Amino acid sequence: MLFRAVVPLLIIALASSALSAQTPARTAPSGDALRVFLDCEDGCDVDYIQVETPWIALVRDRAVADMHLLVTRQETGAGGRQYTIHALGRGSFAGRADTLTFSTPPNNTEDASRAEVLRNLQLALVPYATRTAPGRSLRVVASKRDEDDDERPAGPDRWNAWVFEIGADGEISREQQQSDFNVDGELSAQRVTAGLKLGARIDGDFSRSRFKLDEDEGGREVTSTRESYRGGAVVVRSLGKHWGAGAEASASSSTFENTRLRVRAAPAVEYSVWPYEESTRRQLTVQYSVGVSAFRYREETIFDRLSETRPTHALIVGYDVRQPWGSADATLEASNYLDDPTQNRVVFDGELNLRIARGLELEVGGSASLIHDQLSLVKRGATQEEILLRRRALQTDYRYDVRIGFNYTFGSIFNSVVNPRFGTGPGEILR
Repeated sequence: MLFRAVVPLLIIALASSALSAQTPARTAPSGDALRVFLDCEDGCDVDYIQVETPWIALVRDRAVADMHLLVTRQETGAGGRQYTIHALGRGSFAGRADTLTFSTPPNNTEDASRAEVLRNLQLALVPYATRTAPGRSLRVVASKRDEDDDERPAGPDRWNAWVFEIGADGEISREQQQSDFNVDGELSAQRVTAGLKLGARIDGDFSRSRFKLDEDEGGREVTSTRESYRGGAVVVRSLGKHWGAGAEASASSSTFENTRLRVRAAPAVEYSVWPYEESTRRQLTVQYSVGVSAFRYREETIFDRLSETRPTHALIVGYDVRQPWGSADATLEASNYLDDPTQNRVVFDGELNLRIARGLELEVGGSASLIHDQLSLVKRGATQEEILLRRRALQTDYRYDVRIGFNYTFGSIFNSVVNPRFGTGPGEILR
């Protein structure tokens, strides 16, 4: 009886699938469609954009594109995202450029955010697509807004532009001879307006690992515990298109750094070479701060101290650029104690992504530090267990790391067909 009931249902399901397969939901773009090179940070679903925009062809090589879409984003004061689309013409559209800016709210779902990105990308491309054969079939349809639309003019803000965020997570793992436990949490509040920026944050992390040694090591159990807690607040006042001034205060505690309490307070001033409104494309800033740091240590330090208060100052130069040729960012920070300039630190961190030639990209990055200000090192030194389990900071005069790589893509640049079966790409198919 069961077999007789199931067989007709299977026949109907297979027939429906066959009929559905004959009618694709989207057609592949034609050969004379607008060729678009999408240069986008996190937040662009490429497959979704191609499927929903069949009147363009996404290409992998900027050199053969009709349009270069450079999409950048930054966080808004409410915790949402502000996107900027730079439509840069190439080939027959060379010399043309348009900019479109829009925002998504912080409570948007992933689907709602990608739909808004898609809508604005399509709007940016319409003036250029209408000069292609597929684009001439486009028509304008305006959606009617509901009376309850969230984008209607809002009334008074009962939060007065304040945004709060709270989060926590934990992890437990266990094996026969070892176990790990970790928990961390954070709480933040910020208020961002055009003229004033206020922010505060508290976070902490606690981790404990236990290891059971072999009988050759006595069969004993080793426990490694690390704790770190941090809190801070900042206030920044806008002083025109190029200047900003403010102050920051922070407090922290760390078993790794041998600090029971570290407190710092410092006013600061910043100058931006380019106007701040250009920060999504390029930014070069110079920031200087001067203040006081106070320390209380858990154990006596190599300088025979359990507490101290020191005047400090720091200079930070930051560079960030995103252009059609690629992107680059770098930070150089120099700081020292005013009462002893020999106790200082210089830190450089940078990354370069460069499009060298057709299909070839070079990626170079790294950081380097000159360290001469380790005030909190424990006088007794670190035990072998503390070294192996990284429970204590160790004395060093430098630290560096280097990253280099390249990516070369060749083959068809016009294949814009989306096929999600067995994953969305070869990397997932061949995992």
